[in-house]
Amino acid sequence: MNIDSAKYIISAMKPEQYPRGGHSEIAFVGRSNVGKSSLMNSILNRKNLAKTSSRPGKTQTINFFEINGAFYVVDLPGYGFAKVPLAVKENWGRVMTSYLANREPLKMAAVLVDARHDPSDQDMDMLALLDEAEVPTLVVATKVDKLKRSERVRSVKRIRETLELDDDAEILLFSSETGEGKKDLWEIIGEFL
Repeated sequence: MNIDSAKYIISAMKPEQYPRGGHSEIAFVGRSNVGKSSLMNSILNRKNLAKTSSRPGKTQTINFFEINGAFYVVDLPGYGFAKVPLAVKENWGRVMTSYLANREPLKMAAVLVDARHDPSDQDMDMLALLDEAEVPTLVVATKVDKLKRSERVRSVKRIRETLELDDDAEILLFSSETGEGKKDLWEIIGEFL
């Protein structure tokens, strides 16, 4: 997909703040520090549209980015080990759950997992939430550039087993560093737009 324009629209924590107008939305979710913002910058051909940080928990709101004036890419707060107060984490959870379960324009969610590590219980919970809400979901294994070729097959097998995915469920390998998986990700997103 050619990205002619990608612009930040709003950071929101309440449904009444979400953009109106009927654009389809593609959401990116995953643990803190899994590489959501880096992935988004990579696929949108921008250096710093989505803010990145080595400190987990940088994204603390639901951030909407309008792409080509036609649809939104949505960056959700990371879940997991971000060093923020428990009350903030609980509020993130409520906001994300409400958005993912109830947002009409949401056409697809990409659940990011770090290819180097086992998926967490929270990743399982996220997949269950999306399944219950009937949101089409793609599992994206990030940071694959940090794995040797021989480790990739084991990583995909481990992710598939841990998340209890069917044999035909796609797990997309992705690297923000090398661009691996970028074209395939856009093809899948295009199917849902």
